[in-house]
Amino acid sequence: MAADFASENVDVVVVGAGPAGMSAAARAARAGLSVVLLDEQDAVGGQIYRAIGRADAQRKEILGPDYAIGASIADAFAQSGARHVANASVWQVTREHAVHYLKDGKVGSFAAQRVILASGALERPFPIPGWTLPGVMTAGAAQILLKSAGEVPSSAPVLAGCGPLLYLLGWQYVRAGVPIRALVDTTRHEDRWRAKRHLLSALRAWPFLSKGLHLIRTLREARVPIYEAADNLSVDGKADSNGVQRAAALSFTSQGRTHRVEADVILLHQGVVPNTQFTQALRATHRWNDAQLCFTPQVDAWGELDVPGIFVAGDGAGIGGAQAAAEQGTLAALAAAAQLGAIDAATRDREAAVHRAALERVMRIRPFLDSLYRPRDANRIPADSTVVCRCEEVTAGELRGFVALGCVGPNQAKSFGRCGMGPCQGRMCGLTVTEVIADARKVSPEEVGYYRIRPPIKPLTLGELAGE
Repeated sequence: MAADFASENVDVVVVGAGPAGMSAAARAARAGLSVVLLDEQDAVGGQIYRAIGRADAQRKEILGPDYAIGASIADAFAQSGARHVANASVWQVTREHAVHYLKDGKVGSFAAQRVILASGALERPFPIPGWTLPGVMTAGAAQILLKSAGEVPSSAPVLAGCGPLLYLLGWQYVRAGVPIRALVDTTRHEDRWRAKRHLLSALRAWPFLSKGLHLIRTLREARVPIYEAADNLSVDGKADSNGVQRAAALSFTSQGRTHRVEADVILLHQGVVPNTQFTQALRATHRWNDAQLCFTPQVDAWGELDVPGIFVAGDGAGIGGAQAAAEQGTLAALAAAAQLGAIDAATRDREAAVHRAALERVMRIRPFLDSLYRPRDANRIPADSTVVCRCEEVTAGELRGFVALGCVGPNQAKSFGRCGMGPCQGRMCGLTVTEVIADARKVSPEEVGYYRIRPPIKPLTLGELAGE
């Protein structure tokens, strides 16, 4: 396997083995191109279809039919002839199409003619008081444990926040026999009214609405307590036998009443946002997406950035979900294949028409969901005492203090207080830092901007780097 660590010339490198990456790699390979798919997991699937290749019938039954769909995408990739490099952490993609990665402690690189980034999404930060306590996790992390290892909480959890994933995880826990202490939904009446503007389009995507109603019905039939219009969320801590503060309860108000639900496992979620680490590092153009409250890279109809020859497919270009990601991956591959002369423009356009129609169908629900589950300002722009940067323990109040001293954006915040300079390199705090500074300055997040991301995107040692 020495070739895995040597620099090689290939036609297409795909980064990320979720639905977008698998679909892109499979279609490019079928065009006769040499294709390499790099992913940091040990098997294809990404986050949404994690461990799909080794999931048994019982786990597929618990996780539901939407998860099982991933098996057909993985099978198509396996039969395509594309090369899969697993356990490979990509730490740099250059504007010249060089893709550098780390695998088994050794670095390697590929020189590609075209690059397709399918790095997916990250969970949006949910900075409330107590969110850094042991026992508090994101709902997405809990779902990963369920998918990859069949692990579930040993005690009844509280699920809190907003978004389809919150209800999906609750539904999966009910099917797995996991008791749920409560589901605390921050969605309010005015959110529903706002979403009604998009109801006609949502009704044209009735299967998606039907799935959501089924999830809610299952939770109610299982007698899971559901609190609506929750506000003022905070995690209460309690010292354990070693004197360490751990999560003990979730406190909140709901419809004018104060509640405190005791639980030592609290799962938070308020949607997902594009993982833009690679596109930011490439200095591609990004815009603030007010509908999804995040930065998204500017791409054309095929997913190509304003960095020629580099494409983005899937949630990394804007949240659309797994089915949309698969269609976008195929479209990016068709464009790359046509640019490299593997297929002609007529073939590209004929196939693309089918996938564009499918993409339009699955995206009909998106404006409705974006409006209904728009995270509340208070849950994105926290009070002064709340920690924003977990790595460096910087609070929202300290950030506002930096602004008072002349800090104008996230990059200056690094100099003022190391905010965003910890192990996660701003992944967990980036959007919060932008919005806190924008709020303090009374300007738009677009004007404030995001961290200036630099390689390595993923950590590596100087010894590993020298090995290249």
